[in-house]
Amino acid sequence: MPIVDLRSDTVTRPTPEMREAMAAAEVGDDVYGEDPTINRLEERAAEILGKEAGLFVPTGVMGNTIALKLHTEHGQEIICDSRSHILNYELSMMAWFAGCVPRAIPTADGLLDWDRVKAEYRPSGPHWASTGLVEVENTHNVGGGTIYPQSQLDAICDGAHSLGLPVHMDGARLFNCAAATGLSPRDIAAKVDTVMFCLSKGLGAPVGSMLVGPRKLIDRGRTYRKRLGGGMRQAGILAAAGLIALEQMPARLPQDHANARMLADVLAALPGIAIDPTRVRTNILIFDVAGTGLTAPDFAARMKQRGVLMSAFGPTLVRIVTHYDAPLEACRLAADKMKEMVKAI
Repeated sequence: MPIVDLRSDTVTRPTPEMREAMAAAEVGDDVYGEDPTINRLEERAAEILGKEAGLFVPTGVMGNTIALKLHTEHGQEIICDSRSHILNYELSMMAWFAGCVPRAIPTADGLLDWDRVKAEYRPSGPHWASTGLVEVENTHNVGGGTIYPQSQLDAICDGAHSLGLPVHMDGARLFNCAAATGLSPRDIAAKVDTVMFCLSKGLGAPVGSMLVGPRKLIDRGRTYRKRLGGGMRQAGILAAAGLIALEQMPARLPQDHANARMLADVLAALPGIAIDPTRVRTNILIFDVAGTGLTAPDFAARMKQRGVLMSAFGPTLVRIVTHYDAPLEACRLAADKMKEMVKAI
């Protein structure tokens, strides 16, 4: 039975072009700054995002962790959404490594706005921790792949900067945001200070993420990367795949978005399932199965028996993520299997 894996876009495998580039990659010792392929990837990532410098890291968690540390001092607060990845899925690295605590703001869709951020801002004082950083996530994972309206994002940056606060973007799926809005990654991230984005999700590289920002910060970030175990020596074989991901894969992301909307339309028509297809703009869809009488783990388990993998994202919420290893035909098969399963309840 064929398996359709819709748990995450992290399950993608490298393309043939990536494998060829990896085999032929020119390498050197990156800790000495001598890996030419990594150097090209870092320069190209910074250029595409309109920043001064880039840093290749093994994971998005490491990239975010370094950024939080670069912008803050121990004992400060970081303003973020209450369901943000840095707060809920990164093993409390803001506390463990950066020595900071979150000032979490609940939102309906994962997207902050300046009025609410400003209300939570704390200047230096004798009785509270000061605010050190504002963090935004674009697209927002748990929000269902939601996207910041550009004016809303820019207002956060303008307001934060007026108070002397930096802004970091967890842009793990930033290129999905660009594909959905028609804006360039450079324009989306123009006013944020640092950006982390993943090469290993929708862009399909086997390993790696990028942190980009001011050269002075990125140079210091290399020290933190080493402390976190990210000095990878001849890692140009990985960066070679990252270059293919960066240059070739963004153009195909709209197909993933179209597949997600197709699945959302199918799910919306099934009894007992709640989802608003008009809110599905990228490659993530989260739906509520409470009306079926099943829990999310039960729903996912029954779909696994039918060869379709998806993630329980709460007691009754299920997440599906589309990607290039699940083309339209595979997504249609998944849709048919879901219809079949729900009908059998």
